[in-house]
Amino acid sequence: MQRTGSRWHIAVFLAPAVLVYTAVMIFPLFNTLRLALYSRIDQERVFVGLENFKTLFGEAVWSEQFWNALGNNFWFFVIHMLVQNPIGIALAAILSQPRLRFAALYRSAIFIPTILSFVIVGFAWKLILSPIWGIAPSMLDAVGLKSLFAPWLGKEAYALTTLALVSVWQFVGIPMMLIYAALLSIPEEILEVGEVDGITGWSAFWKIKLPLILPSIGIISILTFVANFNAFDLIYATQGALAGPNYSTDILGTLMYRTFFGFQLQLGDPHMGSAIASAMFAIILIGVCIYLFGIQTRLRRYQL
Repeated sequence: MQRTGSRWHIAVFLAPAVLVYTAVMIFPLFNTLRLALYSRIDQERVFVGLENFKTLFGEAVWSEQFWNALGNNFWFFVIHMLVQNPIGIALAAILSQPRLRFAALYRSAIFIPTILSFVIVGFAWKLILSPIWGIAPSMLDAVGLKSLFAPWLGKEAYALTTLALVSVWQFVGIPMMLIYAALLSIPEEILEVGEVDGITGWSAFWKIKLPLILPSIGIISILTFVANFNAFDLIYATQGALAGPNYSTDILGTLMYRTFFGFQLQLGDPHMGSAIASAMFAIILIGVCIYLFGIQTRLRRYQL
């Protein structure tokens, strides 16, 4: 009787969360997948199977936009992996030093941008980097580097990288705090044994701490992957739905937005938009599965 009661207890407490998650996430997901299998012909919704996906990948007008957006998404992710996460790990290692003064102040200052609105961050950096009234040219001129300034948000070759670095500035606090928590969870006994063997300072970080926080780094990597493929707000706030210049900052999120809701002279097509969203879901699912069944399994073997 006691076991049955405890099971009912668990079900009662989980039910509200499951219902909310189903209504907000599960139902819209399956409804999106369902819409991708239909099309509107003569003002009627007709089941067309995989025709929308054939159009998306087969017709040049759609496929060029899709592969351009997908490539930009991957570049956005690479910038975060190569810049944001290493900086976050380095900051966490520095701030976890017990002798560092004002560590709490530094952590708060670095983490504050993560709670700012995308719109505020986007417009603020758009003003900062403006060649007309921005402060970036004068700041570079003050240190004798004005020749390096360029309208980075207005050049196709630099716009996406610039926005990725702005995103890094905003969200570097998240991997920093996650790694910081992982470093604090390392037992002191292990570090004391290392000190007995003469492993201290940065040597202790590379030889002892880093191998122990590899699972946390793996989780941060997959969170970065998912977050970057869901990126939309920053690019929309700075470059608009057309993701200029000349679609150089277009990602799957902005492409799906324009297709689903329509923009300017482009009419909205919920079915093609759902096909793009379904392709995004498949890409994210494949990436997560590769991590769970590939990288995570190796990390567990490494720990054993």
